Amino acid sequence: MEKKNNVLLINGPNLNLLGEREPTIYGSYTLSSIIKNLKKEANKYNIQLFDFQSNSEHLLIEEIHNAKNKSIVYIIFNPAAFTHTSIALRDALSAINIPFIEVHISNIYARENFRTNSWFSDISHGIISGLGKDGYLWALKTIINRIKKK
Repeated sequence: MEKKNNVLLINGPNLNLLGEREPTIYGSYTLSSIIKNLKKEANKYNIQLFDFQSNSEHLLIEEIHNAKNKSIVYIIFNPAAFTHTSIALRDALSAINIPFIEVHISNIYARENFRTNSWFSDISHGIISGLGKDGYLWALKTIINRIKKK
């Protein structure tokens, strides 16, 4: 049996409130429904999808640090509000040297001016912003294509 590729989905603060938080911006779907659909899609391509969500910066950093121990080959990362504030998360991602795709449910470039700055975009392997829950699926599909090419 072929070894599974491990991908890690990390979601930052307040994303645990999807489905009830500002549905006009974030939609009515829940984080658990997004994860369930992504895991189903990942399984089709022999990918083991791990997921983690936290409202705490230090826990997100620890999860990023532990990615190497889980043999993670790619990360899908929605830093949420930490996009605009966390150099510590940026440094954690730089330190582990695992490629990642930055995902945002809303279009951060069409919202408040402070949201247009990301501390991650220049070190990410791609940015998906404004496609709602489909952004996660497009990130996974991109990762699947990149894994196939290796």
